[in-house]
Amino acid sequence: MMPIEVLAPEVIAQIAAGEVVERPASVVKELIENAIDAGSTQIKVEVKQGGVKFIRVADNGSGISSNEASLAFRRHATSKVRDSSDLENISTLGFRGEALPSIAAVSHVDIITKTNNDSVGTHLVLRAGEITGQGRGAGTQGTSVTVENLFRNVPARLKFLKSVSTENAHISDLVSQYSMAYPEIRFELTSDGKVVLQTPGNGSLRDVLVAVYGLKTAEAMIQVGDGGSQVYGFVSPPSLARSRRDSLSFFVNRRWVKSGLLIRATEEAYSGLLMTGKHPIAVLNISVPPDDIDVNVHPAKTEVRFRSEGEVFTLVQRAVRAALVAESSVPDAKRAPRPIGSTSAVVGAGRAALQERLFEEPTHTQGQQTPRVLPESRLPILRIIGQLAATYIVAEGPDGMYLIDQHAAHERILFEKVMAQRARRDVAVQGMLEHVSIEFSPRQESMLKRAQEALKSYGFAVEPFGGQTYLVRTAPALLGEGDIIKAVHEIVDTFSEEGDRSKAEEKIAASIACHGAVRAGKVLTMDEMTRLVLDLENAESPHTCPHGRPTMIRFSSSQLERDFGRMA
Repeated sequence: MMPIEVLAPEVIAQIAAGEVVERPASVVKELIENAIDAGSTQIKVEVKQGGVKFIRVADNGSGISSNEASLAFRRHATSKVRDSSDLENISTLGFRGEALPSIAAVSHVDIITKTNNDSVGTHLVLRAGEITGQGRGAGTQGTSVTVENLFRNVPARLKFLKSVSTENAHISDLVSQYSMAYPEIRFELTSDGKVVLQTPGNGSLRDVLVAVYGLKTAEAMIQVGDGGSQVYGFVSPPSLARSRRDSLSFFVNRRWVKSGLLIRATEEAYSGLLMTGKHPIAVLNISVPPDDIDVNVHPAKTEVRFRSEGEVFTLVQRAVRAALVAESSVPDAKRAPRPIGSTSAVVGAGRAALQERLFEEPTHTQGQQTPRVLPESRLPILRIIGQLAATYIVAEGPDGMYLIDQHAAHERILFEKVMAQRARRDVAVQGMLEHVSIEFSPRQESMLKRAQEALKSYGFAVEPFGGQTYLVRTAPALLGEGDIIKAVHEIVDTFSEEGDRSKAEEKIAASIACHGAVRAGKVLTMDEMTRLVLDLENAESPHTCPHGRPTMIRFSSSQLERDFGRMA
């Protein structure tokens, strides 16, 4: 065992940097937060090669005075905290005094800064945390920090960085988050010479959503509260859901945080409105008294601790739920069924009521059974009787009556066809009579390169059209007239994180099948229903859709006889 010794200053600095600077996006985060705290109204971010080679963050804020510029690069030097009591009432994004010295310890830094009171600016050059050059800078107010060769002196950290596209995605996501937290600030992000995000800085959060998520998504978002509410922002309607949780953005007193509590509160508000595995888009700012939260939990300041978690959970859940209810009425799942004694009772009931009447659990009839999901076995030969509520196919089998969910059944059929075509490398493709335009968020656009090969292998041809807009020129033939835009978004989302891709093939095929399948509410002809059931009978796994929902349920003959009192 080695003797106890005090670490060398450069080792201490690198350890401290490791807590704050995890990747290039960490550098961008710290510099943006400094720019915001400096009262900036314009912040420009420029990166090259995922930020490893080059990062520049320039603002028009208050700047740093010439006699304090070098002090800003000393550890624990800050203008935002004076004594321990200030830690209980933090109103700024930065306060630790760790950002600039931590960044300088693992990179080459050039800074040019000027206050309104200085006649000329200050220019500092730092290498491995030490000031190696000092002189006069530009004459415009604000600060410009250039960071180059990140982690060059810490190769162990450098090798743990991901691909350029992944690092770009993290940076794009981070700038998007702060642009949504501060819509009154004009943000611009340039990556390898291309402008990937530009916000108007006019104070309108919905206008920022247009820049981040595209016009169609922004227009569909539902407002929660107003600028003076404790919970303010926008959430998506249930019809606009995502397959991942990475479109949930939370800000506490305008500080971007990652919070399982806020995720659970928001998703609880959608209870009964979203399919399993689907998640909403949310951009919410929660305002709480500064002394009711602890922001000094994590070195990167990405987590907060609430004094009263239960109250915050309820506050967010109720605010989001109220917005959803106000936008559209929520069906009452406990609605009592109407007597089926007249035609008008059936015709007057909506599809939800019909489903409840057929599938609700029986109450007092002794020996009565609920419809059960079919066991895992091949399907018997079925005779089509008709269609119910433009959603279910009614069929007769040798042992009772079957109700087949037309969408789930068609999903299963298309899923197996897509997988089979992909295995044969013979995917049928359809050309678009009119090219479909699609918009990506900056994060999705960064992931598009990684997804392009998979998109092409499944029959999609996606080409840039300008800005964040792309054109879909071909699509899988099995997708038919389905929602091509949602399918492409889901496939790109599949590639939003590096890691195990063993399930990617199935996820892509399931997305194509879901958006290509016949929807609930579509009236089918007898021939269409017969074809669908025959195809389902030939499927390898006919009893569930690719997402695990049952494709059908059965009412056995003995059960029907008991229900109608035909058994002694």
